[in-house]
Amino acid sequence: MKVEFGYSPPVGDREFERINPGTFVSDLNAALRVASTGFTSVWISDHLMFENKLRLECWTLLTWMAAQHPEFQLGTIVLSNSFRNPALMAKMAASLQYLSSGRFVLGYGAGWHEPEYTAYGYDYASAPERIAMLAEGIHVIRSVWTKRPANFEGQFYHVRGVYCEPAPDPIPPIMVGGTGEKYTLRVVAEHADWWNVMPGLPPASIRKKLSVLYEHCRTIGREGDAIRKTMFLPVIVNDSYQVAKRKAEKINPWDWALVGDPVSIIDQLQEFREMGFDLFQVMFPNFPDTDDMKLFMDKVLAHLV
Repeated sequence: MKVEFGYSPPVGDREFERINPGTFVSDLNAALRVASTGFTSVWISDHLMFENKLRLECWTLLTWMAAQHPEFQLGTIVLSNSFRNPALMAKMAASLQYLSSGRFVLGYGAGWHEPEYTAYGYDYASAPERIAMLAEGIHVIRSVWTKRPANFEGQFYHVRGVYCEPAPDPIPPIMVGGTGEKYTLRVVAEHADWWNVMPGLPPASIRKKLSVLYEHCRTIGREGDAIRKTMFLPVIVNDSYQVAKRKAEKINPWDWALVGDPVSIIDQLQEFREMGFDLFQVMFPNFPDTDDMKLFMDKVLAHLV
C-alpha cells in the first residue's frame, strides 16, 4: 500500500514549541520550505485560543499558505463545525478550492475545547448534540456544493436559495475526525470520504475502532474500505532511541507521540499501515528547529513512500 505524509505545522503557541511572535511567520515559512522536499500536504488545526498564547485563525492562515506554497495539498485537521455556519463554511471551502486550483481537503469535526467556546460566545452543547450538528452540517455543505440553488431544512440549520459560485471543482473530500464509537464513527460511516484518528490510542484500541467503523458501514450498506484512513501523529525522532526518549520526557504528556530512532518509528508506522492507514499528518514538537523533520524525511520517508 502506498503511503503519503503530510506536515502539520503549528498554528500558534502549543507550549512545547518555541514560538516567537516576532519571527513566527518567517520561522513557519522556513519549516514549510524544508517540508516541501518530502511532504505532499500541509494540515492546519482550528482553534481560536489557548489561554493568552499566540494563535492564528485557521482559514486566514490556510489561505496565506495556499498563496505562498503552491506545492502542497491543503487540509484542515480539523475544523470545528460550531465556529462557522456550515453554509458559510461550504462557500469558504469552495472559494479556497478555486483559488488553490483544487488542492483543498475539508477536515471537519464537532469541536471539543470548551474554554474557547465560552470566551468567544458560542454555546457548548453536549457531545451527542455537537455530533448531530456535525452530521447535519455535512448535509448542508454537500447541498451547497452540488445544488443550484441549495435548500435545506434541518433541526439545526436552514438554507434557502443558496448559490455557491464557483462551485468547487473537484469537490473536496470531507475528512471527519474522531473516534467515539456510538456517535462519531457512525457519522464517519454515513458521511465521510476520509477518517482521521488523533494520537493517544494504542494499536489494539485503534483496531477496535476500525472494527466498530466497519460494523457501522455494514449497517448502512457501505464498504468500509471506501473510507480513506488517515492519522495525525506527533513524532520525536533521533538516531539514538534513548536521546529521543529523553526529549519526549521533557514535553509532557507525550505518551501519545511516536518516539524513537528511525527504525523503531518505521516499525510503528508499518503497524498502522497494515491496518489500512495510508496518510499520516506529522507534527514535530521541536519547531522552529527542523532537525527532526530532516531526519524523518531522510531515514523514515525513504523506506515507506
